[in-house]
Amino acid sequence: MVYAYIQDVPIGEELYTRIIEELGPEPLAGSLLHLCVRRDDGGLRYIDVWESEAHCARAFQERIHPAVDAAFAGARPGEPTVEHLDVVHATGSLLTAQST
Repeated sequence: MVYAYIQDVPIGEELYTRIIEELGPEPLAGSLLHLCVRRDDGGLRYIDVWESEAHCARAFQERIHPAVDAAFAGARPGEPTVEHLDVVHATGSLLTAQST
């Protein structure tokens, strides 16, 4: 089942770039879409779509949290609020490729 959420994060593009560099070029298993957009207040908003909640949890445990910790030099603040999305229908080339 597709799992999706929106998360507002109180960081700027420079720190976001460091996190992405820490993640490296290897795709995150189960990630269908990660969109990062600038908010009016200067923070960022993530819109993420995953194959499943389990894929997302595994990616956070194995790759995302370690990358964020490294980018914050071990002084990461608490986890930002996540707004889970109640997905009714999802379509697109990534979903089509995943189901074949």
